[in-house]
Amino acid sequence: MPLSWLYGVGSDVRNLFFDMGILSSKKYEIPIIGVGNITAGGTGKTPHIEYLIRLLAKDYKVAVLSRGYRRRSSGYVLAKTETPVEKIGDEPWQIKQKFPNVYVAVDASRKHGIERLRSDKETRDVQVILLDDAYQHRYVTPGLNILLVDYYRMITEDQLLPAGRLRERISNKIRANMVIITKCPRDLTPIGFRVVQQALHLKPFQSLFFSTFKYGKLTKLFGEGEMPLERLRRDNMHVLLVTGIGNPQQMEQDMRKFAQYVTPLSYPDHHYFTSKDAMEINNAAQKMPKPMVLVTTEKDAPRLKDLKGLNETVRSNTYVFPIEIEILKDKETTLNEQIINYVHKNS
Repeated sequence: MPLSWLYGVGSDVRNLFFDMGILSSKKYEIPIIGVGNITAGGTGKTPHIEYLIRLLAKDYKVAVLSRGYRRRSSGYVLAKTETPVEKIGDEPWQIKQKFPNVYVAVDASRKHGIERLRSDKETRDVQVILLDDAYQHRYVTPGLNILLVDYYRMITEDQLLPAGRLRERISNKIRANMVIITKCPRDLTPIGFRVVQQALHLKPFQSLFFSTFKYGKLTKLFGEGEMPLERLRRDNMHVLLVTGIGNPQQMEQDMRKFAQYVTPLSYPDHHYFTSKDAMEINNAAQKMPKPMVLVTTEKDAPRLKDLKGLNETVRSNTYVFPIEIEILKDKETTLNEQIINYVHKNS
């Protein structure tokens, strides 16, 4: 708690400097949508970025700008479909592979990254920029700021780092134009909606939405092929769930909706797998009853795909668990209209 108090003082001073103009925040004459959180750990940023891409890319030239967390490069990098994951980070790599016609760039300085996207000949036709995980990056002021809050880790019940998971005080949710409660149970009751709404105490100008995950077919990581999720339970398959994400417990809960037997094997967030990990995965798979499948996330897939040392049994039975989001409470049209209206108005 003493360390949290000191952390809070430092965070407050930094935000005060931005509010007073001592530290400057730049606005741009192009639609910029920020997607982020005020907690450490995963809140589902990448699936929500992908939702925005699907919504906007059919009418606008979209770019995604990220810092490229834990990438093994520096400065500004514009991703190509053949760019290795180590150079841009796993989440930008995933987005580029799924949306090859969208510009994907990484830069620790969002301001510099935006200016490169707008000035470089290759990308200067960009019409909308999505800032990934930039809620604390206040050197840029997004025209539309989207704050994501994990339903199972409500910010109203948390504390500042390191005692809790908050990166800054709850009061700083005031910077958000839109708040989305993520990972909600699909059967969330009207009372549950109201409890969350009352706990957050949002301002009249702030819109509140609720999202949940929806899942597609399992897809093979090595080679071609798909598997319906229903087959896991029907065929009594044993799932080795390999993850390197911020909240593996939630992923395990989701997988147990589709499989009776799940063995989690968790690594740190954005973990780069090693030959020692390959041996551990091989051993874990060998000990499991048959039939066995290894399931991993889209985020972990590129790092596992490049991992040397996985035996043929593991490789031939490794699948990726694809995730998309769905807006609850019949509010998808409202959310889409707010985003499209902002982009159209500022284009």
